[in-house]
Amino acid sequence: MEFLSECREGVFLSAFSTFGIGGAARFFFEPKKVEDLQKAFRWAFTTGTEVLVVGRGSNCLFADDGFDGLVIKNSVAHCKEESGTFSVGGGYSFSRLGVQSARSGLGGLEFAAGIPGTVGGAVYMNAGAHGQCTADIVSFVDYVNEKGERISVSGETIEFGYRYSSFQHLKGAIASVDMTLNLFPEAFERQKEMLKRRKGTQPYHERSAGCSFRNPPGTSAGKLIEEAGLKGVQIGGAQISTMHANFIINTGGAKASDVIHLLDHVREMVYRKTGVLLEPEVRIIERGG
Repeated sequence: MEFLSECREGVFLSAFSTFGIGGAARFFFEPKKVEDLQKAFRWAFTTGTEVLVVGRGSNCLFADDGFDGLVIKNSVAHCKEESGTFSVGGGYSFSRLGVQSARSGLGGLEFAAGIPGTVGGAVYMNAGAHGQCTADIVSFVDYVNEKGERISVSGETIEFGYRYSSFQHLKGAIASVDMTLNLFPEAFERQKEMLKRRKGTQPYHERSAGCSFRNPPGTSAGKLIEEAGLKGVQIGGAQISTMHANFIINTGGAKASDVIHLLDHVREMVYRKTGVLLEPEVRIIERGG
């Protein structure tokens, strides 16, 4: 039980969520080394404690009554570049990596600038935009499984799809990632244009979890939501952005229940109008236990 002395108890997850929403975690631990990440999983596996791994909480909606287990905030954040390949900790800022690589004249991560997540989260969700996606540049993943064992995974063996990776079926954490980029002298200029477009079309400075729904084939969720007349609709402190209909923002004091009710309302109204049942992109984290 020695590991428990290194945890904090009763930490509110709202402080680790871009939504600013979430109750307290039973246990909270922030490993900055891979060895500490392994130690956390070994302890949880031995004690039968449920584990939730988070980066910056940029794609999560935590329950109002928190999480009845161990929350691991992955802060393994080393970064080294050699010959166009970045070896980066799973807790490293994805936006920062995007800017670093583009400034170095390397292409493939221009879209990452302004995305408030971690490298591990980007791989887990296969983040992407503007015709680029994380899967395109992943060459290797160092993974810690639920028993605390380190596993080497070749990028070629990972199954990727739209906002999907095979890591979503595993219990563990992405410790580090190797990403191989190509020379592209115009990368930084292209990145600035992408970031300008993002800031001009999305509620960049509002508290949200990014896009609320996945885009259906052949159209965009935002377009369907806007055509259903739902921009600006509000339940409690949660509101559909008036700037981009596929963003739900916390206007102040929003609860997870407000966001969930609003998500359900959007799905119902869009389905009534179009016959399309939208699939949430935001991860709803229940209390568990």
